Amino acid sequence: MVFAVAMIFIDQTIVAIAIPRLRLELGLSATGAQWIINGYLLALSALFAFGGKLADVVGRRRMVVIGTIGFAIASALCGATPKGSAAETWIIVFRVLQGAFAALMFPAAVGIVVASFPLRERGKAMAIFFGISGGLTAIGPIAGGYLTQWTWRSIFWINVPVAIIALILVWLSKPDDTKHPAGLDYRGTVLITGAMGLVVLGLQQSAVWGWGSVATWACIVVGLLLGVAFLSWERRCPQPLLNLKIFRDRGFSAETAVLGLMSITFVPFFFFASIYAQVSLGKSASEAGLYILYFFIGFVVASQIGGRILDQQGARLAVVLGGAIGAVGFFLLAGKVTDLNINSQWYYIALAGAGPGLILATASTDAVNRAPSSGYSEVTGITQTARNFGGSFGLAVMGAILVSLDKTNVTNALTKAGVPTSTAHHVAASFGQGAAGSASGHSGALVHSVQLAFADSIQTIFYIMAGVMAVTFVVAVRFVPPGRVEPQEVLDTVSPPEPAQQVPS
Repeated sequence: MVFAVAMIFIDQTIVAIAIPRLRLELGLSATGAQWIINGYLLALSALFAFGGKLADVVGRRRMVVIGTIGFAIASALCGATPKGSAAETWIIVFRVLQGAFAALMFPAAVGIVVASFPLRERGKAMAIFFGISGGLTAIGPIAGGYLTQWTWRSIFWINVPVAIIALILVWLSKPDDTKHPAGLDYRGTVLITGAMGLVVLGLQQSAVWGWGSVATWACIVVGLLLGVAFLSWERRCPQPLLNLKIFRDRGFSAETAVLGLMSITFVPFFFFASIYAQVSLGKSASEAGLYILYFFIGFVVASQIGGRILDQQGARLAVVLGGAIGAVGFFLLAGKVTDLNINSQWYYIALAGAGPGLILATASTDAVNRAPSSGYSEVTGITQTARNFGGSFGLAVMGAILVSLDKTNVTNALTKAGVPTSTAHHVAASFGQGAAGSASGHSGALVHSVQLAFADSIQTIFYIMAGVMAVTFVVAVRFVPPGRVEPQEVLDTVSPPEPAQQVPS
C-alpha cells in the first residue's frame, strides 16, 4: 500500500518542480500551469467519496489494483504530451485522469492498512504509513530536479516502474478484499463532482475572468447550489454516497474540518515554494527540490510523534500542537523569504512542515477509528474529500492572489528601473516560467529587483498560510474532543449496515 500511495504523493511534488520547464517547452499559460496541479487535486477531491464507497462495496484490493494500473497509464500519457496547440489540453486531461484513478486507489489502500491493525496500534501504523510515503515523496523534489534537467517527461514515466512494484507487492501480500455489497449512489456522485468542479473553476479562473465577471460568480453560485442539492439528496437516499450520520460524532466532524483547513496550506506550499526557489533564489530545479525537502523532514519526524500521541492519549494534543506549530512556522518563514537566502530559512521551513505532520496521519486515523470496519474506505473517502478540496481551494484562491500581487510588485519594480510598461507586464505575468530569468539579459540590479518583488508577493502568501494554520489551531482547541476512541463508540454514531444485497462483481 505504501508503494501504491507513494505515486499519489510523489506526483504532488515532482510535478510542481517541473512547472517552469513545462511552461517553457510546451508554451503553457500561467493558468494552464496551475491547472496541471489543480486539475489533479480537483479530480481527487471530487471522486474520493465515490472511490471510498466503491472500495467497500466491490473490494479494497481490487480497487487498489484498478487505481494503480489506471494511474500508471495516465502518467505514461502525460509524459507523451505532444508539442503544439494541443499540449495544454492534453496534459491537463491526463492529469485529471491521474487524479481520478488516485481517488479510486487511496481510500482502498488506507482501508486495507487500518483493517490490518488493532485500534490501539493504528496511530503508530498510520504514522509509519504516511511517514514512509512522505519519505518517498521527499525523493520527488530531488529526483524531479535531476529528471527535469534530462527531460520533464521522465517525471511522469517514473510512476510506471513504481506501479509495477506496487502490483507485484499486492500480488505477494494478498491484502484483505472483503466485499460489503450495496447500491452505489451515482446521482450523489454527479452532484458532488459538479459542485466541487464549478466552485474551484470559478475561483481558479477569477484571475483571468476577474471578480466582476458573470462567469466567475455563475460557476461559484451554481456549484454551491449543487452542493446544497447533494446534501439534500444524501439525507433522502436509502444508500447514500456519504453516510452523513457519521457527522453526529463531534470528533469526526472536527477532524474533517481540521484536515480541510490544514490542506489549504499543505499541497499549495509545494507549488509556491518551487516557484519562489527558482525565481527569487535563482535555484535550479534540483536545488528547488532541496527547499521542499526541508519541509518534508519536519513533516516526517512530526508524523511519527503524532502517531504515538494518538495511540497513548488520543488525537487532540497532536492536532492542537500541529495547528500552533504550523502557524508559527509559516509566520517565521514569511518574515525571512525577502532575505533571499535559504540558509536563514531552512529551520523555519522544517517547522512549517512539522505542523501538517502532526495533523495529517493523526486526524485521518482517529476519524477512521470512529467508523465500523465495513466503512473504513467510505469514511476515508469523506475525510480525504475534505482534505483534497481544501488543497484545490487553497491553490485556486492563493494562486489568484499571487497573480494579482505579481502584476503590481514585479511591474512596479521593472518600470522603476526604466523597463517599458508592456515588457514589465509580460515579465510579471510569467511568474511560473521564471520572472527572474526573463530579466536575465539586464543588469544584476534589475534581476535582483525582480527577485525581491516576487519574494514580496510570496511573503503575503506565506502569511496567509500562517493565518490558516492559526484558524486550524482554534478549531482543534474548540472542537476536537480529548481522550481516545473506544471500540464500542463507533456503534453509537453510525447505524449498522443494511443487509447485504447481491450485486454484480
